[in-house]
Amino acid sequence: MQDLKRHADAFLAARVLTDGDDFAGAIGYSLRIQTAADDVVRAVVQQSRERGATWQTIGDALGVSRQAAFQRYGKPIDPRTGEPMNTTPLNDAAELARSIVHDLAAGRWELVTERFDPAMRDGLSEDALAAAWSQIVGLSGGFEGQGEPVVSRASDVTVTNTPLSMEAGDYTARISFRDDRAITGLHILPDQTQ
Repeated sequence: MQDLKRHADAFLAARVLTDGDDFAGAIGYSLRIQTAADDVVRAVVQQSRERGATWQTIGDALGVSRQAAFQRYGKPIDPRTGEPMNTTPLNDAAELARSIVHDLAAGRWELVTERFDPAMRDGLSEDALAAAWSQIVGLSGGFEGQGEPVVSRASDVTVTNTPLSMEAGDYTARISFRDDRAITGLHILPDQTQ
């Protein structure tokens, strides 16, 4: 809490004591305030959990689902080891997902399958991948574009959900990556709101 106060005081003083054109400085102060405020929220969430608050209550207070609150602030314990799980997704997962969707849309099946882990490689050939994509094109027309991937961590994998726009329908490309960036899951899911 002291960091937040110190950064806020410095920001306010800088805005009063300068000519007001130091935009980079103001942005820097603002980012430090945001980081300090995030630390306060994280501490309050942990304290709330320790005192018995449910993830539903915390999610409601944050304006998100209980799952979103847990994914952001939870500290899951791995039942296999009893140790805290890694909850940090791969830092380049969004770019990896965009690249894979681009390769799918361009029909570059080999570039997709060469990224598969051994289990995926055994379960989904280039021909089967091409057939699956062709089925989607047959149902909904050609690929028109992709949205921004949403990235999360689930146990040992990073999961991306990328919105896809086809001529006559929307889908989500759910791609899962191991920490070595190999693809361990690839699903094209229909949009449930259609």
